[in-house]
Amino acid sequence: MKISANEIRIGNVLEHNNKLWIVTKTQHVQPGKGGAYIQAEMKELRGGSKLNERFRSAESVEKVFLEEKPFQYLYKDGDYLHFMDQANYEQIQLPEDLVGDASAFLTDGMIVTVCLYENEPISVTLPQTVVLEIVESEPVVKGQTAASSYKPAVLSNGVKIMVPQHIEAGTKVVVDTSNSSYVERAK
Repeated sequence: MKISANEIRIGNVLEHNNKLWIVTKTQHVQPGKGGAYIQAEMKELRGGSKLNERFRSAESVEKVFLEEKPFQYLYKDGDYLHFMDQANYEQIQLPEDLVGDASAFLTDGMIVTVCLYENEPISVTLPQTVVLEIVESEPVVKGQTAASSYKPAVLSNGVKIMVPQHIEAGTKVVVDTSNSSYVERAK
């Protein structure tokens, strides 16, 4: 669907130079001399490369609509992850690098969102947070609890994160899957 450059928003997926790009930043620039333009920072969906592009206000761009479908994570087989479509129970296998570093947080039965473009999977999104157990952490040192300091800890999936001083091994914590950071103690 063609849209005016003025309608470009963060999160839009555009087809530009025969590639799919997601808009990460936009800025409307109106110089003193010449016509106004939109400065857009975009990231390629398939390759991950970045691009800064200027679009004249009168220019039109191709906006792409992605289909988002819930899939259930089944298992890992070598470098491939297997998922099952929640609507028709068909199974697909995707390369692990499509999920990226967040693949460490995949657990059996987890529901993820797969974005499809013309029935081709182009990205996998995990839930924002997951609950995991701390299996290893340094002991609390007296006197360090006054300041909000953090210590390293290892999660049950092997990922290392920084946690507050009061968190000990055996404690379940909520972890942000997008940046592998501690959120809070699980209830």
